[in-house]
Amino acid sequence: MLVLVSVTLSAVAQVTMKAGMSRPAIRTAIAAGDQLGIAMAALANPLVAIGFALYFVGALVWLLVLSRVDVSMAYPFVSLGFLLTAAFAALLLGESIGTRRLFGILLVVAGVYTVTHHCATTPSRLSYVMCSRT
Repeated sequence: MLVLVSVTLSAVAQVTMKAGMSRPAIRTAIAAGDQLGIAMAALANPLVAIGFALYFVGALVWLLVLSRVDVSMAYPFVSLGFLLTAAFAALLLGESIGTRRLFGILLVVAGVYTVTHHCATTPSRLSYVMCSRT
């Protein structure tokens, strides 16, 4: 599903840019309060550039999604980026995900499931009101 490709690309872009922004040259510029130095170091960092490229490709994929699916059905999937970004950050950057954060992310995922699954599978008056295309 293209929407998941787009969301995954955005999540990978976040983690890639975070890795780039954690490099010593950028940390030094941040510590010095040198705004121009921060911008120059970020622009010169390959991981930041790769992150921007991933966002760009993700945006192109998102345009394909929007050409095929109602935005009201596609957009809730964007919130799955919370789950993917947290998982990638934990696995690749060693970030910790506490119980409270994990619970909040799972609530978001449950909401996405409720909105998208209910509309697709439950013919009822409620689904007509929530999911109609008028």
